[in-house]
Amino acid sequence: MVSTIFALATASGRAAIAIMRLSGPACHDILRALCRGQVPPPRRAALRSLWSGDDLLDRALVLWLPGPGSYTGEDSAELHLHAGPAIIDAVADALVACGASPAEPGAFTRRGFRNGRLDLLEAEGIADLIEAETQAQRRQALRQTEGALSRLYDDWAARLRLVLAQQEALIDFPDEALPPEIEATLLAELAALGSEMAAHMAAGGPGERLRRGLVFAIVGPPNVGKSSLLNALTGRDAAIVSALPGTTRDALEVRVVLGDVPVTLVDTAGQRETSDAVEAEGVRRARAHAEQADLVLQVIDPFSPVPPAGLVVCNKIDQALAPAGTIGVSALTGAGLADLTATLAGRARALTAQSGPPPLTRARHRAGIGEAAAHLDRAAQAHWPELRGEELRLAMRALGRLTGRIGVEDLLDTVFGQFCIGK
Repeated sequence: MVSTIFALATASGRAAIAIMRLSGPACHDILRALCRGQVPPPRRAALRSLWSGDDLLDRALVLWLPGPGSYTGEDSAELHLHAGPAIIDAVADALVACGASPAEPGAFTRRGFRNGRLDLLEAEGIADLIEAETQAQRRQALRQTEGALSRLYDDWAARLRLVLAQQEALIDFPDEALPPEIEATLLAELAALGSEMAAHMAAGGPGERLRRGLVFAIVGPPNVGKSSLLNALTGRDAAIVSALPGTTRDALEVRVVLGDVPVTLVDTAGQRETSDAVEAEGVRRARAHAEQADLVLQVIDPFSPVPPAGLVVCNKIDQALAPAGTIGVSALTGAGLADLTATLAGRARALTAQSGPPPLTRARHRAGIGEAAAHLDRAAQAHWPELRGEELRLAMRALGRLTGRIGVEDLLDTVFGQFCIGK
């Protein structure tokens, strides 16, 4: 039996309004009890007194949203309460007394998925929309929420179904005079689908990077001003600055926005040979961060040798001129920082630039498309018709798991566990 659930849809803390959401078959009965029979007309907000027995809980705006035309596809309701903690707690107690249960993370969106209001890709887009820090992330998440990625994968699935139907005809009617071009058309479509999937995976990096944000590592020898540069770029004293070599022992991460892209700047230990075990570990971690970063800022001062390649930033140009081929800045005076910031913003935009079809945004998408493409490749090389048909069915299943059409039970807890309680 489907339960009726409730949760706050707004953040906890001091605010004017708190929205309590309900979903489930008992919503109308619960509203009738709270409002003493005065349930508002469907989809019209109305001011109502909320009661628990003879205790007046609050004067609130009440919305009654009968299914299936609701976010979850079930009977739903919203209570727009005054946001005092005592009011929220009292209303929650009253809802429990009426038979409702507190919702788990993602429970509302999970019910919407189960009731066909959205697919798994669109649900992930909603999770990304909630987490969006920048306008670029918001636009990408909205595009996925509105079904752009789902339409692409559904189109592939429809084409694959046609190929599978043709293959089944070849298996079921081996002695019939089927047109000879069916086999050639089938193989050509397999090749086209495989090429489109490969191109989609190759172009998916920007979408994944935009969703998670970029990592820019600040590396270089000791005492060239890496920590000072981090402070200058972030506009606050995030890192300890000292003239003593080896001050930075561990990586320090600070989140900023560059070019409308979230970027984590990582200040690392100065790279040098050292007998200090702690500093040596910091140097090792600095190299690891440099290997994994989306961009490495190699910081030097005017008196250091210039690295042969990469984005080289020369700090301390207040003491001497920057060598040719470097970006000169002074973390002390601020000279050159605007140009460096513009350069970093340009690199961030380039690393997340998108064009054409919607990009994949998660490792799950990449794995699913890769699995489907692998099955298509094996189908094209299969000598027995039955083996080809089985590979095509496996490719269909891999695509189905992406949108949630087929075999998704093992994915649901992972996907919806990322949501906040009231979503």
